[in-house]
Amino acid sequence: MNLQLIKRLMAPLLLTVALPVMAHHSFYAEFDSNKTVKLEGAVIKMQWVNPHSWLYINVKNEQGQDEEWMVEGGSPGVLLRLGWTKDSLPPGTKVIVNGFMSKDGSHRANSRTIEFPDGRKMDTGSSAGPEKK
Repeated sequence: MNLQLIKRLMAPLLLTVALPVMAHHSFYAEFDSNKTVKLEGAVIKMQWVNPHSWLYINVKNEQGQDEEWMVEGGSPGVLLRLGWTKDSLPPGTKVIVNGFMSKDGSHRANSRTIEFPDGRKMDTGSSAGPEKK
């Protein structure tokens, strides 16, 4: 086989592998580390997907109306290493999310920790890095 043919066969494979990496974003590209947010609400659902997990919660706004928020967390592997399971956040669970607002002002945030009604607080593997104490 000549070198030109090998290059033509390998190019699509390399592109397929590189696309998910190019789709991944930096924390600072989407979230503002200077705009912290504290969201109190009830879990709608939790998606364990790569490269980031997504928590959907209903949060009451200042007018008392429900707003659906998307909250980015660490990857499933990171969450598992931090002690999470797929049953940690069943729908209806009341939570307090501490994190950072999206730069575009939408109802999206990056979570740093989640607090539970019983007082437990768990790290969510934020791409902003660990909480400073």
